[in-house]
Amino acid sequence: MHLLAVGLNHTTAPVSLREKVAFPADQLGQAVASACAWFDNVGKHPQAQEAAILSTCNRTEIYGASANDGNIETALDATARFVADYHKLPYSELRPYLYALPQDEAVRHAFRVASGLDSMVLGEPQILGQMKDAVRQAEAAGGLGTYLHQMFQRTFAVAKEVRSTTEIGAQSVSMAAAAVRLSERIFDKLSEQHVLFIGAGEMIELCATHFAARHPKSLTIANRTIERAEQLAERFGGKAMRLGELPDQLANFDVVVSCTASTLPIIGLGMVERAIKARRRKPIFMVDLAVPRDIETEVSRLNDVFLYTVDDLGTAVQIGLENRQSAVAQAESIIDTRVQSFMHWIDSRAVVPLIQNLHESSEQMRQVELERARKLLAKGEDIEAVLEALSKGLTAKFLHGPQQALHAADADERARLAQLLPQLFRTKR
Repeated sequence: MHLLAVGLNHTTAPVSLREKVAFPADQLGQAVASACAWFDNVGKHPQAQEAAILSTCNRTEIYGASANDGNIETALDATARFVADYHKLPYSELRPYLYALPQDEAVRHAFRVASGLDSMVLGEPQILGQMKDAVRQAEAAGGLGTYLHQMFQRTFAVAKEVRSTTEIGAQSVSMAAAAVRLSERIFDKLSEQHVLFIGAGEMIELCATHFAARHPKSLTIANRTIERAEQLAERFGGKAMRLGELPDQLANFDVVVSCTASTLPIIGLGMVERAIKARRRKPIFMVDLAVPRDIETEVSRLNDVFLYTVDDLGTAVQIGLENRQSAVAQAESIIDTRVQSFMHWIDSRAVVPLIQNLHESSEQMRQVELERARKLLAKGEDIEAVLEALSKGLTAKFLHGPQQALHAADADERARLAQLLPQLFRTKR
């Protein structure tokens, strides 16, 4: 079985490209089905049988498994063309940023991603939940088979082992904490600032937790679904508002943190320009954690706006990396051991068809001899004599193949068989 992981992430591609190839969460199942259909049409491709897609703000990756052997470059090109076609992008724009990882490299990569070793923030825990969601979607879409299912189950087990036996996440500096630190460079006291969160997902909840600890003057949650905004705002003693109110209310906020699943920007240049004018040039600190981005890139050109993207925060959180190297080495050691174990399982699966054939042929021999014995018994033959004939008949049939092989082999091959057959039949030489 051939495994492959193809994708791009925060180390190979800028956010301007990652946002273009992100798969919206509500379309992931459809995308998996499209990927399987695409690769089936392409033909002998390493991802034609099983597929899963992981899409987050930091990465878009396609994992595949197939019985077909394939050239890595061919597989990479086919995957690039699928992603480019799906997102209506030029192939030439996407291809240079993709990586392809075959076999044990694909398995190791999946283990490292789930464990937080390949994240922008070392050891961050959100990626494990995102990968589990991606696997659930792939399974529902029919993209998982024996091999990817087993690989991902082991991936989750490895991530749990790494997090429970190492300190990989103990000193993790989250995006939310980095956002707070950066905002305090602009405003001396967050306790005097009005903070707005746009969206109501896990990342916004995490950010709200960090900012609420600084006791801002006010905390507001804006969301398309007002009920969800009200639930989250109540937790932090804040207010809720509908997303549609944003153009009129933006000027009232000093700090804006946005992370929605929108495929298009929800805060445009004109909206921010009007807000700055209404604020009489008082600065706004803005954090865009969404991919695709929620805030138009042109906003960063405004003199009184401090806009940070997810990549900007990624740079800010790479602090104290030296203190985590021991935990990283320990985690990598665990992953190496588990990769070897999984690849051994993959290798053992290769003999399954042979074992099935042996069982089938043995069963046919057994049925033939059993039927012969029944006929003899029906004729009134002695039971002991019938059993003796049955056992001799079965033994002769089982040994017929090996004996024929020995007789037909040349000297070198006969020597190899002479070493192998005692192991197969557990006989003494």
